Amino acid sequence: MREHTNFTQFWPFYLREHSKPATRALHYFGTSLVVVIAIAAALTGTWWMFVALPVAGYFFAWIAHFGVEKNRPATFTYPLWSLAADFRMWWLWLTGRLGPELAKAGIES
Repeated sequence: MREHTNFTQFWPFYLREHSKPATRALHYFGTSLVVVIAIAAALTGTWWMFVALPVAGYFFAWIAHFGVEKNRPATFTYPLWSLAADFRMWWLWLTGRLGPELAKAGIES
């Protein structure tokens, strides 16, 4: 049975699963790489590059979870919410607005 029934409940859980700065940094790198590959594929018409998107994103995220955070990636249980939360976390980090969200989730940034 799933513990979270909506994204609003899931979001603080997701942040707590990414409590270590190194975990978040690896996610930021992977997500940034995904965005760069997607833009490059779209601009060049090299559509096979889209195959690399999940590899680029998950490779760094899973290193973070198994090697740094020592937890099981939330994507195994909540794949779509995890994807959305990853981009939300990345965007909030890029725009300098992640700190308050981490604080609300009980994480010292």
